[in-house]
Amino acid sequence: MTRLVAFLIGVLGLAALFSWLADNPGTIVVDWMGYHAEPSVFQVVVMLAALAIAAIIFWSLLRSIWTSPATLSHFMTKRRQQRGLDALSSGMIAIGAGDHLAATRYAQHARKSLPNEPMTHLLRAQAAQLSGDRATARRIYEAMLSSPDTEQLGLRGLYVEAHREGETEAQRQFAERAIGLNPKLPWPVEGLFDLQCKDGDWAGALNTLNLARKNATVEQPVYDRRRAVLLAAQAMKLEDQNPEKALGLAMEAHALARDLIPAAAIAGRLLASKGNVARAAKIIQKTWARAPHPDLATAYAYARIGDSPRDRLDRVRQLQSLNPNAVESSIAVATAAIEARAWHEARAALDRLGDDRMTRSAALLMARLEKEEHGDTGRAREWLARAANAPRDAAWTADGTVTGAWAPVSPVTGRLDAVEWRVPVDETEARALNGNQLDEFVALGAYETASGDIVIREPAVVTGPVSQRNAASTVTKPATAVTINDAGADKQNNQPATVVISRPSAAAKDNRSTALVRPDVTDLDIVTDTTAASGANQSATVRVKPVIASSASNSNGQSSTAAKNNVAAVQAPKRSSSAVPSHAPDDPGPPDDDEISAGPSRLPWPYRVS
Repeated sequence: MTRLVAFLIGVLGLAALFSWLADNPGTIVVDWMGYHAEPSVFQVVVMLAALAIAAIIFWSLLRSIWTSPATLSHFMTKRRQQRGLDALSSGMIAIGAGDHLAATRYAQHARKSLPNEPMTHLLRAQAAQLSGDRATARRIYEAMLSSPDTEQLGLRGLYVEAHREGETEAQRQFAERAIGLNPKLPWPVEGLFDLQCKDGDWAGALNTLNLARKNATVEQPVYDRRRAVLLAAQAMKLEDQNPEKALGLAMEAHALARDLIPAAAIAGRLLASKGNVARAAKIIQKTWARAPHPDLATAYAYARIGDSPRDRLDRVRQLQSLNPNAVESSIAVATAAIEARAWHEARAALDRLGDDRMTRSAALLMARLEKEEHGDTGRAREWLARAANAPRDAAWTADGTVTGAWAPVSPVTGRLDAVEWRVPVDETEARALNGNQLDEFVALGAYETASGDIVIREPAVVTGPVSQRNAASTVTKPATAVTINDAGADKQNNQPATVVISRPSAAAKDNRSTALVRPDVTDLDIVTDTTAASGANQSATVRVKPVIASSASNSNGQSSTAAKNNVAAVQAPKRSSSAVPSHAPDDPGPPDDDEISAGPSRLPWPYRVS
């Protein structure tokens, strides 16, 4: 707008000048060196203007010719820069798309056009990484360290390369150097923090975490949680060596994260050991309301030394009221009630779970309750069978792996605060038994095979001693032979005898067998009853009476009462029993009526001998 106004003003000025010259005519006499001229004033002015314009044009041409080399060089430089920028842009797109061939080609073009551009170095390094040429990538990143402008970029690239190759010490050095250059960079702080956590350097990790919070690279909630976990890790390490310091660390961790179970458990135990039961109970109650856990229940129940089982039951009732709907609350009350022999309350606590929340621990408690209250071994075995396939209890889980106890970092990835109290989701882990549950199974007469199946020992039906050995009884349905093989039994060394159930040789299409072995059986007396096999659909009965090595025999050779109470049966659990493991995904399914499918120490499908 300003230029337009100036142009209009100039045009108006010239028009006014020429108008004034036209209104004031005159002549100019020129007499010089014999030349005489009398032009008008208007003509003289026009001639001077033309000369001025010609002079300007001539000067412009002369100046263009004089500066043409520099202009040409500038043009070529701009053209080369534009081509380099285009190559950088296309190369970055190729890197993002994963096209290493195009990325390498564009990196070469960019290197020719812009050899000293930091983006060119980055494109070349990333293209080398994408192509798998790590040596070239490291060489480029190392070259970046010589320039202050690209030093941070080079350190970042070398850190990534060291991480890919598992060189933790190199990672640490690159991260520390990057923090020295710029402590506000998030990646070296996070990288150094992770390395320190994996190495168990809790003090160093705390210092790095404080540095991150000082430079605002982590949010306050994240900072509080991480600090609480690190303090709990230190407290767990010092609980036995330095209880006073461990108590202070655990209390600070509990103040930062009320739902951190290890911090509350450690603080509760240490406070209870010092006699401060009220404060210990207050800490455990706050955590139980947010995250119930068996360790908290144990610490709470045994906080006061000398309490009777009834007193502990009263305390656990208070804990249950804070989180009555949690499975852990019902299990804690049931456990305390069984120890206090309050059978009705224990049963009521477990009945509140219902069938949908009857976990393995709850089923084991029901088996223990049936055995201790009524001495009903049959009902106890029924609950053991249910426990074998019951839903898994919550456990300390990290990255899909069940750990035995809480740990500050994941045993798989080393990530901080990755261990959570939750129900495992992996099917394989869900079948595993922890140590306490396995002890419970063994105490109640069950055992776990190498393949992870739970086998419940069934009581045998004893009909009397028979002198026959190595006897076989053929039944009509299914077509099966039963052989008692005690050739390998060694009575003096307590070697077991073997009961083999197999198909006869006529049915060779699927001749699989199973051996039921009792480690405590050194001899067998059998009796067969073939009178029931007269009908087409009837089968014979085979009953086994084992002689237990640990039992004493009377003078008549008859087994004692203890031996009779520890006999085993050939008949397998019925199909409805949950002790029979389910089919694997690749199992062919149930056998035909005339087949028996079994493997060593495993019963893939129910079968009957009697």
